[in-house]
Amino acid sequence: MRSLLGEERSFIIESDDDDEEDPAHRGDGVGHGDDGSSSDSSSCATPRGGGGGGGDSQPNSYTNQWPQSYRQSIDILSNVQSPSLGFLGTPTLSRLSNSFLNSSFLNNSFRGKTPEIVSNLVKPLIRPTTSDEQQQQQQQHEDIRKSSQYLLPSRKPSLQQIPEDQKPLVVGHEVSPYQQCSYTQGAMNGINVLCGVGILSTPYAIKQGGWLGLVILVVFALLAWYTGVLLRRCLDSKEGLQTYPDIGHAAFGTTGRIAISIILYVELYACCIEYLILESDNLSKLFPNVHLSIGGLTINSHVFFAILTTLVVMPTTWLRDLTCLSYISAGGVVASILVVICLCWIGVVDHVGFENKGTALNLPGIPIAIGLYGYCYSGHGVFPNIYSSLKNRNQFPSILFTCIGFSTILFTAAAVMGYKMFGEATESQFTLNLPENLVVSKIAVWATVANPITKYALTITPLAMSLEELLPRSQQKYSNIILLRSALVVSTLIIALSVPFFALVMALIGSLFAMLVTYILPCACFLAILKAKATWYQTATCSFIIAVGVTCACVGTYSSLSGIVQNYAT
Repeated sequence: MRSLLGEERSFIIESDDDDEEDPAHRGDGVGHGDDGSSSDSSSCATPRGGGGGGGDSQPNSYTNQWPQSYRQSIDILSNVQSPSLGFLGTPTLSRLSNSFLNSSFLNNSFRGKTPEIVSNLVKPLIRPTTSDEQQQQQQQHEDIRKSSQYLLPSRKPSLQQIPEDQKPLVVGHEVSPYQQCSYTQGAMNGINVLCGVGILSTPYAIKQGGWLGLVILVVFALLAWYTGVLLRRCLDSKEGLQTYPDIGHAAFGTTGRIAISIILYVELYACCIEYLILESDNLSKLFPNVHLSIGGLTINSHVFFAILTTLVVMPTTWLRDLTCLSYISAGGVVASILVVICLCWIGVVDHVGFENKGTALNLPGIPIAIGLYGYCYSGHGVFPNIYSSLKNRNQFPSILFTCIGFSTILFTAAAVMGYKMFGEATESQFTLNLPENLVVSKIAVWATVANPITKYALTITPLAMSLEELLPRSQQKYSNIILLRSALVVSTLIIALSVPFFALVMALIGSLFAMLVTYILPCACFLAILKAKATWYQTATCSFIIAVGVTCACVGTYSSLSGIVQNYAT
C-alpha cells in the first residue's frame, strides 16, 4: 500500500494544502461560532452549503445552478453514522434529520410558516432528555436558517451582483465538528458505497471471462484509485468545488454540469431497477411456488415479488427524513461480508467443495465480464462528497486505497469461491446456486434481500430531488412530491419486468455508466481544468485511461445490449 501511495506524487499535481493543516479549512469548528462542546462527533456527514474543496470561506457560485440538491441527497446516500458514537434520539442525529427534512421539503412545501410550526413537524424517534431538548430546539432554528440559505440560493442576488464594499467578509457554510469524518468513518463510507450488489455477480464474471479475467478486476481497481485521486485534485483546483457536477461545471461549463448530472442520475435510476430484479430473483428462490391468479391472469413468483417489493419500498421514498434509512443501509457492508462468509461456510463446513477447475480464458465472454467488474467500482459519484467530509483531507488517497483494496479483496474472494463451487452452472447471482435445504443458504439469501430494500429510497432520492427542483414554485407541494416519487418507483418496476436479466443489466450499467463516471470523466475533467499544470506523463496517463474506458464502454455496451436482444428473441 505504501509503495503504491508513494507514486501519487509522480503522476498527479500536488495540492497546495498537502504540507500543512489549516484548522479553519479543515472544519474543526474553531472560529465558526461553535462553543466546542460537541467535539465528540456522533455522526459523519459532509457539510451542506458554501465552499468545498478549495476552502470554507469562499463564495460558491456552483450551488446556484441545477442540481442544487445533489450534495444533500448524495450525503444521505453515502453517510454512515459511527456505531461507536451517538444513536437514535441524540441531539446530533436529530440535527441531521432536521437539516435534511428542512432542506428537501420544508423550504418548498412550508415556505412562509414560522420556525415554530416547522420545528413541530420534526421529531426524533426517541424523545431526548430535557437538556437535550433545549439543545435540539436551538439547533433546529439554526438548521432552518442555514438550509433556507442553501437550498434556494438562486432566489438571492448572486455575489457577483453585490458591490465589493457590501460583500460579507466570510461567505459559505459554517462547518460544525459533527460534520467532520475521521479516517475510519471515511473508509466505512467508501466501503459502504462500493460493497453493493455487484459482489453477487463476480463468480458469474469469472464464468464469462475465465480465470484470467480477474486481471481486469485488479486493473480496474488500480485505475479507480487513480481517477479517484484525480477528482480530489479537481476539487482542490478551484474555490467552491464540492461535488462531481461542480467539477463538470469547472471543466466544461454549464453543459458539462448538466451532462454529468444526468449521467449520475441515470446510473442511480438503473441501480434501482437492478434492486427490483435482484429481489424478484432471490425471493422467487425462497418461495418458488408463490403465484397470484386474478381472473384468467396468473402472475408467477418473479412478477409477484417484483410488485410486492415495489409496494414495500414505495412508502420509504415518501419519507421526509431518510437519516434512519441511511443508518440502517450502513449494514450493507455487514451484509456483503456475511454473504461471503456464508458462501465459504457452505463450501467448507457443509462440504459442497471447491472442485470445479473452469477455463483459463474465454474471449467471447470478456465484454460481459468487463461490464460486471466495472460495476463493482461505480462509486465515484460519491467520492467528492466523502472527500469534502474529511477532517484531514490529506488522508483521502489512503482512505480511497483502503476502500478499494478492501472491496477488491471481498470481490475476489466471492468470485473465486463461487466459481470453484459451482463452475459452469454458476448463476447471475451466486445466491441462486446455494443449496436450498441449508440454513446458511437462507441466511445469505435473506441478507441479500434485506439490503436493497433499505437502499432503494436512498438511491432514488437524488434523482427525485433533482426533478423536484424543476417544478414551479406553486407546484412544490408534498402531494405532488409523493406523486412524482411514486411515478419514478413504478417506472423502475415496469423496466425491471421488461428486462429481467440481472447480469446483463448490471453489465450494461458497468460498461456504459461506470466507465464514464469512474474512468473517462475524471481524466477528461482533470485535463480540462489542470492541463496547463499537468506534466506530459500525467497527460499521457489520463489519455491512456480515457482510451481504455472508451474501448471497454463500447465493447461492453454492445455485448450487453446484444445479450438482452438475444434473450428476447429466444
